[in-house]
Amino acid sequence: MEISLDGKVALVTGASRGIGKAIAASMAEAGAKVMLNSRKQDALEAAAAEMTGEVDVFAANAGDDDAGERAVQATIERFGGLDILVNNAATNPYYGPTMGVDKSRYDKTFQVNLDAPIFWTQAAYEHAMKDKPGVIINIASVGGLRAESGLGVYNLTKAAIIHLTRQLAGEIGPNRVVGIAPGLVQTDFAAYLVDNFGESLAARLPLERLGDPQDIANLAVFLASDQASWITGETYVIDGGAGVAGSGG
Repeated sequence: MEISLDGKVALVTGASRGIGKAIAASMAEAGAKVMLNSRKQDALEAAAAEMTGEVDVFAANAGDDDAGERAVQATIERFGGLDILVNNAATNPYYGPTMGVDKSRYDKTFQVNLDAPIFWTQAAYEHAMKDKPGVIINIASVGGLRAESGLGVYNLTKAAIIHLTRQLAGEIGPNRVVGIAPGLVQTDFAAYLVDNFGESLAARLPLERLGDPQDIANLAVFLASDQASWITGETYVIDGGAGVAGSGG
C-alpha cells in the first residue's frame, strides 16, 4: 500500500528538529505541501533545506497568543489551503515533583503544550477546515497515560491532549482528530532521559531499541492519509512494546 498525501497542505509545529522535523519531511516526501513552524528562523531554514518536496517556513513561538492565527493565514496564503495540522510543539521547563513546580514554569508548560494545540486547531478550523474537512494530529506521550516521577506537570498536559483529541473529534467532525503517544524517542528534547535511562530501558523492550523520530513520522503520515479515513478520536501508543515489557512467559 503506497501512502500518498498528494494535493494536501500540512502545517507542522515544532518542525525544526526531532519528531516534528521527521513528520514534516515525511509528509513532504509523500506529496504534501508543508509549512514548518518553530521559534527560530535559522533553524527552520536549515531543516527545510534538508527536505525534498515543496516546503516553506513560518517562525513563531507556538505558545504566543496569536501565533496559530498568523501561521494558519500564512499557510493558506502560501499554499492555497490547509488540510493537515500537526500539533507537535512542546516544552518541559520543569523536572521534579508536581508539588514543587513554580507558577511561571507551570504556566509555560501549559501554554505551549495545551493552549497552543487548542487555539491552533481553532484557527485551522475557522479558516480552512469548517467547510473542507481536514485532519488534526496531536502529539501526546505515553506519559499522559500513567503517573511518572519527575514528569508529572509535563504529563498532565499530555493527558489533557489525549482527552482533547477525543473531545474535538466529537465536536468538529467530519474533520478527523487523532493522537500519537510516543514512548522514549531519541531526540534533543528527550536527551536527558535518553542519556540517563535510555540504554537500560531499551534492553527491557520487546523490540530492544528506543524510538527514532522516523517511527513516529511513519504513523503520522498514515493517520493523515485517506487510508485512515475512518479513524478519529483515538490516540495511538507507539513505544516499542514498553507497555507489555516483562509480560512474556
